Amino acid sequence: MKIEILPTGPLSTNCYLVWLEDVRHLYIIDPGADADVIVDHAKKYDALETAILLTHAHADHIGAAGKVASALGVKKTFLGAADKPLYDSPDNQIFPYYARAVDRPEVSEFDPQGDFVISRMPGHSPGGTGFLFRHGGQSAFFTGDTIFAGSVGRTDLWGGSYDVLLDSIRREILSREEDLILFTGHGESTTVGKERATNPYIS
Repeated sequence: MKIEILPTGPLSTNCYLVWLEDVRHLYIIDPGADADVIVDHAKKYDALETAILLTHAHADHIGAAGKVASALGVKKTFLGAADKPLYDSPDNQIFPYYARAVDRPEVSEFDPQGDFVISRMPGHSPGGTGFLFRHGGQSAFFTGDTIFAGSVGRTDLWGGSYDVLLDSIRREILSREEDLILFTGHGESTTVGKERATNPYIS
């Protein structure tokens, strides 16, 4: 498993490219902006199948999904069903930085084919989703804006709840092995053990 990290847009949203070489599957997680950059990196891989995974539907995580899907012929884009109203809302934009695109791809909750495990993590948004990959002896957990290194996601936006967020973190993140790497929506990666020991929001 190979992971590329591409910070995109004015909010430096982390877009991840996850390459599973043995099955030649490429997953693009949270293509928020800079579609041309994402596409150029994705084209380096000889993928039999490319899919987009969205951890949630905030504008800075979905802004380039349409252009990326079109350029790469992506047929499957995953989004937690509870975030679909936000995804479809004409107000879901941060103008002028993340203006609402008219070509957003159709989203659904598709079968991960054994490539990853879906974790339901509401709180930052109702349909917040994590993607846990265990492949070739490596593990990686893509957590979106649920947790950060030393912090947690904001809950003052539509559908947010601090109590629900903390429950998601304790249930889906802190319950896992200490050395599991958490690839977050913004900023540097961290581990379960580090956040369990030092994150002031969840102690």
